Amino acid sequence: MFANTLLTGLIASLLALGYAIFRSRWVFKQPVESPTLRRIGGYVSEGAMAFISREYRVLIPFVLIVALFLAVANRELLRWQAVSFIFGAGASALAGFIGMRVATAANTRTTHAAQKGLNPALKVSFAGGSVMGMSVVGLALLGLFLILYIGSRFLSGSVQAISGTLLPIISGFSLGASSMALFARVGGGIFTKAADVGADLVGKVEAGIPEDDPRNPATIADNVGDNVGDVAGMGADLFESYVGSIVGAMILGIAVNGSNVIRLKLAGFPILLAAVGVLASIIGIFFVRIKPGQSPQRALNTGTFGAAILSAIFTFFIVRYYLGTGILFDRVEGMGIFFSAILGMGAGVTLGLLTEYFTGTHKKPVLEIVKSCETGAATTLITGMGIGMLSTFPPILVIGAAILGASALGGLYGIAIAALGMLMTLGIQLAVDAYGPIADNAGGLAEMAEFPRSVREITDELDAVGNTTAAIGKGFAIGSAALTSIILFTAFRQQVGLEHIDLMDVTVLTGIIFGAGIPYLFSSMAMTAVGSAAFAMIEEVRRQFREHPGILEETENPDYRKCVDIATSSSLKKMMLPGIVAAVTPVLVGFTGGVQMLTGVLIGVTSSGVVLAIFMANSGGAWDNAKKMIEKSVSGGAGSEAHKAAVVGDTVGDPFKDTAGPSLNILIKLMAVVSLVIAPMLKNFWGL
Repeated sequence: MFANTLLTGLIASLLALGYAIFRSRWVFKQPVESPTLRRIGGYVSEGAMAFISREYRVLIPFVLIVALFLAVANRELLRWQAVSFIFGAGASALAGFIGMRVATAANTRTTHAAQKGLNPALKVSFAGGSVMGMSVVGLALLGLFLILYIGSRFLSGSVQAISGTLLPIISGFSLGASSMALFARVGGGIFTKAADVGADLVGKVEAGIPEDDPRNPATIADNVGDNVGDVAGMGADLFESYVGSIVGAMILGIAVNGSNVIRLKLAGFPILLAAVGVLASIIGIFFVRIKPGQSPQRALNTGTFGAAILSAIFTFFIVRYYLGTGILFDRVEGMGIFFSAILGMGAGVTLGLLTEYFTGTHKKPVLEIVKSCETGAATTLITGMGIGMLSTFPPILVIGAAILGASALGGLYGIAIAALGMLMTLGIQLAVDAYGPIADNAGGLAEMAEFPRSVREITDELDAVGNTTAAIGKGFAIGSAALTSIILFTAFRQQVGLEHIDLMDVTVLTGIIFGAGIPYLFSSMAMTAVGSAAFAMIEEVRRQFREHPGILEETENPDYRKCVDIATSSSLKKMMLPGIVAAVTPVLVGFTGGVQMLTGVLIGVTSSGVVLAIFMANSGGAWDNAKKMIEKSVSGGAGSEAHKAAVVGDTVGDPFKDTAGPSLNILIKLMAVVSLVIAPMLKNFWGL
């Protein structure tokens, strides 16, 4: 029964990967006729692929060291956890590589297609994003299938073997995905914000030249950064959320107080949910069509909501005919599991809408920041931080309501299904999110290649929608991170046999306080890294302008590769320490302070990290859109004092929303999954 369920996951993974191959071939067949566009696009593609190749080479020793630790520290069959870890890291890396390769091809083709109108440009840019989305879900399901199917055959597929050996082994896959995701997010975030800050402060503020002006040496690095941060980084982030939610739900399903048949069904149910989510996502992608006079946002919403509705319908029939509508365990009925999944979907949509409200142009919070820009940078920063703090409260209410509702409907397993419900249609959700940086790059390339203004107007319209989808994607990622970390934490408790947690115990309290401080330490490292890398970028741009005055006079060409190299070197050096802190902390606390203290640390880091991530993401997004509104002739327009204040706010907000904030999503999940992986070791070490 369990093996047959896994075969459904294999079919879904092949369907997703088949679509990704088909669509990527279509993207590469699209024409790019302008030699200038091909040359400049080549710089972006070359820089992006060089960065990701160097990043993976730097991470290979880390992967091998962790795999060796897992092989040595585990006993008997659990040593296969090391192989599972390598599979997870490799699948995450491959998904990022594919997404980056296609995105950097789609940007030039989107620019070319924009000459024919809005619909052709949307078609190309969204096609590029859909390759990223379907590659992530396809590789995740394929990796899980290979390990689970082979392992279930090797272990005979009994409940005891799956519960005691196979699922702990598969948690290594989740750890590999989480590890690569953290480094991709931190490294990509440092890269993109170092380039962005350098390009903005020296180009816009000091030299007074427009954004994406080809005379700015940091412009190519800025466009490269959009890909390494928002395509590969976001893809890796949601890849590990997707894997973590599936693995966590399987562990909680096999551990319920029910018959062996029910336990096996509940362990396989997450695979079925993911499979129908793939099918719904592919159908939803074909719904994305724009009609004359229609907004691209409406077309994207049609596909996203269409996929969600289809997923809900498919889930109903799976629950009805696979789990049944009667009582499954502990008074939990099959329809309770269904409504838990629906609750997760609804929570995800609500979080996206809340994020759009607090960060969207022409919304009240952003308008308040625009007004504050008229009185200088200080009031801009104060207002933006105040709005960011306020924006944390509604999402926390939504997350809390989702947790309580799912628990009432399905217990701990219901919470796990709610988390997976939020991620069911990840294929199209990530496609919509990855479309944004492709459209943004297309606009920059149109500017640098000196295309007609009509082309830039089309790419700007796509980019404006992309800013909204990116903000919604960040809110969605934070919500999924919160629920995923909770189910991983719960799975950890069950693996170590911890029945109750006494919050008044001094050891637990100490762990909570310590854990609450870790997101701030981590964010400090990320922000400082951006500042250091940005300083080097600013100095390089100033040097080129000073030593080569012909650049601004358009008689000399800037040295784009030097700026790309500075961003690459800085990000790869600075990303290691935050990543190591996140990975090593649970191990040190678990083996020195004990399971109770580690439990407290996980509680502290999750509660603190979620709130801080929302604050940073929404503050940064609001500052960014306030600047964009002023650049469109609001409050004096570009070059005004209000604009200069807005640029300062956006410069502070950039590492908030694109480096530290998104990385916190992965921090809390990584620490939870590391704890889950070492749970059998801790159980033996402390004699539990």
